[in-house]
Order: sequence, then structure tokens, then C-alpha cells
Amino acid sequence: MAKSGNRPVHEVRYRNVKAAIWLNQTAKGTMHNVTVSRSYRDGETWKNAYSFGPADLLPLAKALNEAHSWIHEQMAAARNSSPRGDEGRRTGSKH
Repeated sequence: MAKSGNRPVHEVRYRNVKAAIWLNQTAKGTMHNVTVSRSYRDGETWKNAYSFGPADLLPLAKALNEAHSWIHEQMAAARNSSPRGDEGRRTGSKH
């Protein structure tokens, strides 16, 4: 579980299923992790469960698919915005 005060960088919800995306800085660079949960009501109290029934599987799959796409969009944006070290090179010309 995450430390208190930490918040996911993005959340995807389908019905009562949630995929939370967490950002972790490691020695190898930025990494993303995903946790999933299912909300349910116990009387007047909302609780989270970490197991899923048959009716939860399609929303879970959709949430995970969207989380996967979001992470890859972030990775592509980071690659496109990071310097590659080839700014001084000319393209398309021969010396």
C-alpha cells in the first residue's frame, strides 16, 4: 500500500471498479504501478475490496486497458520532451 499523503497520478473508473496509477522514481528512472479496487457499500459506509466477481471483470479489463494506454502516452510524451543529445546535428545533409 502507498504511504499516507501519497496520491495516484491518475485514476480510471468504470462503475465501482477503479485502477489507480502511481508514479515511482527509481534509480532506473520513472516507473508506473497500477493498483485496482472495487467499491461497495456496507450499510451507510463505503468500503474497498480487492477481489472481483464475474460482473466486475469487463469493467476491470476496460479500466486496466485505459490505464495501460495512459501510461504509454505519458512515456511517449516524456521521450519526446527529453533532450536526445542530437540538437546540434543537421539532418538530411552530407558533409
